[in-house]
Amino acid sequence: METKKELKILLGIVVVFLAVFFLPVQSPVFNTAVAATFDLAKWYAQEHVILCLLPAFLIAGVISVFVSQASVIKYFGAKAKRWVAYTVAAVSGTILAVCSCTILPLFSSIHKRGAGLGPAIAFLYSGPAINILAIILTARILGFEIGVARFVGAVVFSVLIGLIMAFIYRKEEKVRAEEQMNFPDVPETRPLWQTALHFFTLVLILVFANWGKPGEGDTSSLWYYIWAYKWYITGLFGLGLVYSMIAILKLKSWQVLLGAVVTALSALLIGNPLVSVVVAIAAVSSIALMDKSEDSENREWILSSWGFAKQIMPLLAIGVVIAGFLLGSTHDNTSIAGVIPNSWVAWAVGGNSVLSNFFASIVGAFMYFATLTEVPIVQGLLASGMGKGPALALLLAGPSLSLPNMLVIRGVLGTQKTVVYVAIVVILSTVAGLIFGSM
Repeated sequence: METKKELKILLGIVVVFLAVFFLPVQSPVFNTAVAATFDLAKWYAQEHVILCLLPAFLIAGVISVFVSQASVIKYFGAKAKRWVAYTVAAVSGTILAVCSCTILPLFSSIHKRGAGLGPAIAFLYSGPAINILAIILTARILGFEIGVARFVGAVVFSVLIGLIMAFIYRKEEKVRAEEQMNFPDVPETRPLWQTALHFFTLVLILVFANWGKPGEGDTSSLWYYIWAYKWYITGLFGLGLVYSMIAILKLKSWQVLLGAVVTALSALLIGNPLVSVVVAIAAVSSIALMDKSEDSENREWILSSWGFAKQIMPLLAIGVVIAGFLLGSTHDNTSIAGVIPNSWVAWAVGGNSVLSNFFASIVGAFMYFATLTEVPIVQGLLASGMGKGPALALLLAGPSLSLPNMLVIRGVLGTQKTVVYVAIVVILSTVAGLIFGSM
């Protein structure tokens, strides 16, 4: 019998027993926090998993399988010019309308394919931070100054954070770079434009399926019309995916067309876009998995996507539960306090002191914001007395970080790099908030 192993099991049993034994079920704060946990988990499942994460896993699978390691290294690795690598990484957020969790499978994919730590981290931060939809919404609802400050800060931060991380771990990166220099330039299995077409078709489906609702009273802007017809636009790109699967992936046309018809019928008969998205993803996955050709990249695409899902989903679920219990559930017109009351947060981020900016950065780092939801949340905090400096600090730290996000990054990079990355984001956000609040 292994004594250490048995003692660990005993300790675990004792901890769980004591936690249950002393469970404060009579406490209103505890019961409210539990309600917030379930509410956030339900909202996350309904509004985020199907429309954001599932397409993101498919996109990550494309990078992992269809994009060669040589191509990733060419633009993000040791063979890339530094200005090219960081520019491509920094502007990625203007293309990807994603949140701190949706970016994770994409980040994990390019990092595993050989992207340098600096460009990969720049990509990880910029994806949610420079979301062009969020920047526009910030400027419209919170004011032009905060919108511009958020955009400039996010672009600068993405490059700066990547450079700092690359400098801190320069010895590891040097070894990795030397290894990459010896990699042969393996030619792509298909023309790069075909892979790009398939990739960006999935990206555009992700973008328009998650197009945010415009502000109250807006019924005539381009933003409104895109939102009003977003499912028709998404459907058009869905037809583009049908073409890509037949013409580029060389899947059987009758299977692809049958999947498209079943998806269209689900949209017409059920009328719930979430159901149609699930049907479409199931159809795409099933058709690709049925490809029996030798060394099928199509099967590998879905299996790779499944691998990312197995790695990331459990950690995200744990993170959402913890975040909901501690910080509550705030979305749409719902605000349920966690163990830490929302009023405490509003009280702590007033003014423009170092402490208020630092606290706003910390809260933003640990809270979970789905795409665009940070704007109405900050709007409510500003109405409760939050300073403009702390508001910017939260906007720079919040969308790119969250507790679920940190747990997954730790699984990819390790504990030390994750702690360093989070610390850099929090410190830079605090400094940016101080500067903006004093202007």
